[in-house]
Amino acid sequence: MTRPAPRTLARFGLSDTPRVVEDLRAVGLLAVDGTVGEPDLPMLAAVSRTGRPDLAVAGLARLVQAGADRAAVLEALRDQPRFRGRLLAVLGASTGLSDHLAAHPQDWERLLVEALPGHELVDPAGIRAGMLAAVGVEPSAPPCTGTGGARASVTGGAAVAALRRAYRSTLLVIAAHDLAPAVEASLPAAALPAVCRSLTELADATLQSGLAVAAAALPAAAAPARLAVVAMGKCGARELNYLSDVDVIFVGDHPDDAPDGADETRMLATATTLASSLMRICGQAAWEVDAALRPEGKAGALVRTPTSHAAYYRKWAKTWEFQALLKARPAAGDQPLGDRFMEIVEPGVWSAAGRESFVDDVQAMRRRVEDNIPEDRRDGELKLGVGGLRDVEFAVQLLQLVHGRTDPELRLPNTLIALRALVRGGYVGRTDGADMAAAYTFLRRVEHRLQLQRLRRTHLLPQDDADLEWLARSDGYLSTGHASAADAFQADRVQHRATVRRLHEKLFYRPLLHAVAAVPGEELRLTPEAAAERLGALGFRNPDAALRHLAALTSGVSRRAAIQRTLLPVLLETFARSPDPDAGLLAYRQVSDALAGTPWFLRLLRDEGLVAQRLATLLGGSRLVGDLLTRAPEVLRLLVDDVALTRPEPEDVRAALLARAARAPSAQEAVDGARSARRHEMLRLACGDLLGLIGGTDILRGLTSVAEATVQAAFAAATRQVVQERGAERARIAVVGMGRLGGAEVGYGSDADVVFVAEPLPGADTAAALDDANAVADLMTRLLGRPSPDPPLPLDADLRPEGRNGRLVRTLDAYRSYWQRFAAPWERQALLRARPVAGDAELGAAFVAAADPFRYPADGLDQRDVIEIRRIKARVDVERLPRGADPNTHTKLGRGGLADIEWTVQLLQLRHAGAVPSLRTTGTLTAIDAATTAGLLSVADAAALRDGWLEATRTRNALMLVSGRPNDQIPAHGRELAGVARALGYPEGGDPGVFVDDYRRAARRARQVVDRLFDGS
Repeated sequence: MTRPAPRTLARFGLSDTPRVVEDLRAVGLLAVDGTVGEPDLPMLAAVSRTGRPDLAVAGLARLVQAGADRAAVLEALRDQPRFRGRLLAVLGASTGLSDHLAAHPQDWERLLVEALPGHELVDPAGIRAGMLAAVGVEPSAPPCTGTGGARASVTGGAAVAALRRAYRSTLLVIAAHDLAPAVEASLPAAALPAVCRSLTELADATLQSGLAVAAAALPAAAAPARLAVVAMGKCGARELNYLSDVDVIFVGDHPDDAPDGADETRMLATATTLASSLMRICGQAAWEVDAALRPEGKAGALVRTPTSHAAYYRKWAKTWEFQALLKARPAAGDQPLGDRFMEIVEPGVWSAAGRESFVDDVQAMRRRVEDNIPEDRRDGELKLGVGGLRDVEFAVQLLQLVHGRTDPELRLPNTLIALRALVRGGYVGRTDGADMAAAYTFLRRVEHRLQLQRLRRTHLLPQDDADLEWLARSDGYLSTGHASAADAFQADRVQHRATVRRLHEKLFYRPLLHAVAAVPGEELRLTPEAAAERLGALGFRNPDAALRHLAALTSGVSRRAAIQRTLLPVLLETFARSPDPDAGLLAYRQVSDALAGTPWFLRLLRDEGLVAQRLATLLGGSRLVGDLLTRAPEVLRLLVDDVALTRPEPEDVRAALLARAARAPSAQEAVDGARSARRHEMLRLACGDLLGLIGGTDILRGLTSVAEATVQAAFAAATRQVVQERGAERARIAVVGMGRLGGAEVGYGSDADVVFVAEPLPGADTAAALDDANAVADLMTRLLGRPSPDPPLPLDADLRPEGRNGRLVRTLDAYRSYWQRFAAPWERQALLRARPVAGDAELGAAFVAAADPFRYPADGLDQRDVIEIRRIKARVDVERLPRGADPNTHTKLGRGGLADIEWTVQLLQLRHAGAVPSLRTTGTLTAIDAATTAGLLSVADAAALRDGWLEATRTRNALMLVSGRPNDQIPAHGRELAGVARALGYPEGGDPGVFVDDYRRAARRARQVVDRLFDGS
């Protein structure tokens, strides 16, 4: 069956031009009458999938016209789809290789050979044998090592031509296997590492052959010399491109049998002649040999002895030179001499990260590379630009150099293999590693296709639309609908470029790198005895226990242990600077054990160095943070930056807590959810407090708000349950905050002082309504104080009428009656802080309105009440101050402490609030401000009271943060005192006695005001 050709050409991506028609006829794919034979349709379909179909047909025509057996070529194309894919792919992708086939038409038969099974495209031994044979060297002969070993029998221009021919012939085979899967689906995809290895083997064989040619041209009188060719860069890492410079360093030395005292100058002259000849021969035959990475660069000697190299790298080498040596590998010449060079430089490579400002130097070098790209090339630069190959390579190399000091598994020259090792070792996340490897593979593949187009060394995407389409199609992209292959390619490129840049910035500028690099290398590899000694020197009181914690965290081969081994050398330094290193490390182990099943925990610490440092600081300074963290690990995510930690507003936290509790199916689950949310907020506030990011009054506001919301959630849950159990709602109930809850001055360790008021609903029995209200109050108390991993919020109703002996819930009339008949002065004083916090808002407002005449007496207090309040205060000072407590440093009951200041301010309110409405406030600081405005306090006295109250409140909160338990007594000495000072912002390493002096000074000034105003003295 035949079809008319002209109407089918467009279908196969071919131009309907005289040149294309002529080429098709020359090959035998188009008959004289313009038809195509049915057997040739699969061939044209394959042509349609090539990078540039017209170019593929033209290449076939040139191949036949150059002397290839047309019948044999056509038969192979028709009968062997895999060969068809290889030949057409090359012809459609590369004008350079098409030119080579036209010049050497018999090379098409080389594409009949299948790729090797496994991971190699071409047999390395076959590559080397072919290159050596081209210059007349027997492949089995001892390799040329300088003046020793096999020399070429073909020299001069003939040798260069033979090497060029052999090189291009092998390059053709590698490229055909690489490109063919885009044309012929039955062919397996060629892995990028396999392609790069084959190209590197070809480069090594070319260097070795070039050395044999150079040796053959030496004069007979040349001094004996050995020469090692050390490959650098991509050749050294076995990840060479199709068209790269081959970076090398030359090492020269006397032969092993040279007599003592042999002339080094003559030996180096011979070695230099060999090296320069090698560079010229390979440059003419294949690619430029670049020796600019040698010591002192282009200004330095081309060849140095091992001793000279050792001296240079020991004394003068810069950071970038050690980074370059990461990829060094003996590639040709004298192998033992190359190995000796590696022994010399390798220790410097893996200790370079310990140099001062090493990380900064590497990062600065990458920025300089970017800055030097011309503006008009930035977007199309595959190698050096933003999101390009260098971003991946610099990030991987920096991680290797920093962490490879102690982890030999990372000492690998190849980028993709090293990236896999970094993932395996836990230094890079699995997802990040996979994304970076995919993007790097894409960029390298594009670079290869680009270089193959015209066999030109380039990393710049074409500006011409036709060339860009050619590039995209050569990589397997095809037009779909209205989108061209170039459109699809560009969309993928933009995505991969963004991925590379994101991960580059994440990994390359990871703060942890600076910290790890700053740890002396010898401290990362200590024996147990030396480690214990070092821990003791760092300030750990129990080094043996610290060693056990470290062993538990880092033993084994899991990723978790590997990440811990990276983190701990840095964290230990932070723990050592904390007030209690032992407690910090113990807390870190407990948190790590508790969060072992949380996949993002260690990943966050590894990837966000600031989080790791902050966590160590917090755990080393606060037992409360460690206690809270195991049940609220998500707060760690907020440590990434200051904004995340300080952004949440109390109102938003309250709304989220109440919404969570409302969704719970039972009262216990609702309160448990509220308590869990309260733990989260307490931890966030504690972290912000200790890091100096949230001020003292904002801490009080936040803790009060979340405590209030927790009480509201408990009230709603308890009310629902009681109504469900009893079948009807019979009472209105209000919860009134007292004490610090009412005053909106809740601290980390505060209880919730409350009283309950209830009123029967219309038609309900009063006794039954009060019984329901009692059930609600009792259930709230039990749920909020129930043992749980979350901090309890005990409800304390002892400030109700008759205290613990009184009824838990009363009606509003019962409260009024009690206040009128029995209320003592101290009960009036307690009512100053009464504020509705939960339940029926109208009833709560009625309660405080009823309390106003008693707490704000219109005529003030009579003298007997004033004397009684003073008497009670004196009794409290004597009876409630704990035995052994220091009255000068007890924050609550000590001289100038919270009780002194608050009783003084409350006495002012009781005496004057009836006449001064601005004094009718539940907060201490607002009452001080109101008394100052009203002229009841001088500005100086108000400042002393305010400063004393704030100092005592902050110190009391700091005591809770440091010890993890409610505490009012400032320690006399020791680590806890140092911890409190640090928690209050005093400098690391400073004398905590400065804090104690500051506290006592503020308390003393406040006490002087209290003595005058409260006692009337």
